[in-house]
Amino acid sequence: MECMEEFFKSIIDQDNCAVVVCDTEHKIVYMNPAAINHYAKYGGASILGQSLLHCHNDKSVEMIQKVVGWFRESQTNNRVHTFYNEKQNKDVYMIALRDKEKNLIGYYEKHEFRNRDNTPFYDLR
Repeated sequence: MECMEEFFKSIIDQDNCAVVVCDTEHKIVYMNPAAINHYAKYGGASILGQSLLHCHNDKSVEMIQKVVGWFRESQTNNRVHTFYNEKQNKDVYMIALRDKEKNLIGYYEKHEFRNRDNTPFYDLR
């Protein structure tokens, strides 16, 4: 069987939603292709390795740090609803990333769109 890491990377890479993964020091360690495209006006792939905090205003930085602190408090603190975007009809969450021992190793932002997908079922064209 192929490396499981390749399978998981492929899942994230095929996602249409932007996925930006950060370590516990807020350094951007991974962006899927949708994120690179979505954040092109901010530098796209060139922001890899930089602090996510540099891309946010003071209030957002405060909230990101508060959530990461909450993630550290308990291994069961793993998901926080952070925002609803009415224009795009989506909810946004911060999700904790943990290792096998359930230690916090990072986090990412998850977007969940609520609009129905109107493409035909099983359309293979």
